[in-house]
Amino acid sequence: MHTLMERLYPICRSITGNGVRETLAILREYLPELRVHEVPSGTPALDWTVPAEWNIRDAWVKNAAGERVIDFRQHTLHVLQYSTPVQGWFSREELEHHLFSMPEQPDLIPYRTSYYQPNWGFCLTHQQREQLQDDYYEVCIDSTLDEHGSLTYGELVLTGTSEEEVLISCHCCHPSLANDNLSGLVVATFLARELARRPRRFTYRFVFGPGTIGSIVWLSRHLDTVGLIRHGLVLTLLGGSGEFTYKQSRRATAEVDRAMALLLRDAKVPHVVRPWLPYGYDERQYCSPGFNLPVGCLSRTPFGEFPEYHTSADNLAFVTPEQLAESLILVETLCLALEGNRTYRNLSPYGEPQLGRRGLYKGVGGGQEGADWQMALLWVLNLSDGQHSLLSIAEQAALPVPLLHKAAVALEGVGLLQPLP
Repeated sequence: MHTLMERLYPICRSITGNGVRETLAILREYLPELRVHEVPSGTPALDWTVPAEWNIRDAWVKNAAGERVIDFRQHTLHVLQYSTPVQGWFSREELEHHLFSMPEQPDLIPYRTSYYQPNWGFCLTHQQREQLQDDYYEVCIDSTLDEHGSLTYGELVLTGTSEEEVLISCHCCHPSLANDNLSGLVVATFLARELARRPRRFTYRFVFGPGTIGSIVWLSRHLDTVGLIRHGLVLTLLGGSGEFTYKQSRRATAEVDRAMALLLRDAKVPHVVRPWLPYGYDERQYCSPGFNLPVGCLSRTPFGEFPEYHTSADNLAFVTPEQLAESLILVETLCLALEGNRTYRNLSPYGEPQLGRRGLYKGVGGGQEGADWQMALLWVLNLSDGQHSLLSIAEQAALPVPLLHKAAVALEGVGLLQPLP
């Protein structure tokens, strides 16, 4: 995952343009079935309109000696995203209105955007800004805004035995920022590769699109099928330090909300579960009241709560392979829990069935060996009344979901349980 991130990091992505296409082309090396969609600029999408396509070739500010004192080629964050083209000489005072820096973090370049308000500008460290002492500077932003362009997003569907879907969504609209948004991209990519190798009950739909406008466009093109989504997750900020943070869906008690809370509980890792908030990433669009889809958001330290956020410090060194792997394992485990969550009926409900003669119980009584396994069997038998799913049992029994699923499979195998449709 980190090797893939190293390839993607130098690319200047935005909400439209060749950076997104280049990114998706690399992802297709890992996911050959990934489909790339182009939606023309000017296309209505719910209450929005697909914007003009933005591309940039080069940008710089030169001093009187002709030296590049701000250079897009050195870092993609140096240019205000969606800057309109500009060429000419500007006084230091005029240039000042188009510079963005952070006095509180003077050695970092900020990430700034102006998607829907025409503007141009440069982002630089505050130390660089204070060194601009010439009276005049030559400025060039070699960019284009094409009203006949398009918005690009990627979509991968892994068909299961059921038409019911699990939606996995991540955004691909940031330039050289490793945790935001490349960590979500690479975790989603490797999750899709893993799920593709396994038998699946659900159909999994992966969406790789630009933030906000991408999910809005995707929703506008799937109005007749979003009702098939039973579970969903937005992946972001999964490679940095800090505890796992899960933000509940608008429903708060959807199966994905309950499953993630249980898995974090049982993993015994530092974590926090936060209630729904109509601000954040693309879960805002999926959970808007007209859709109200069961889509939560998984991250580590949330956006805006770590000093590297939206700065040049969110680099490849900030994200470690170990943190990416831990995130991938958690999301894989969630998918397995959702796959295995069934409601069963106990076929021997009158009294406790004899498990020993069915090979499910320990041979010698009185000790505590295999206590969790025994309790899992008993909890599943007792609450399999057609009203309790395995998630419900896990919440009440305080036992791990995978263990309860294993117990249910074993009990079904000896004819004591029947899965309900």
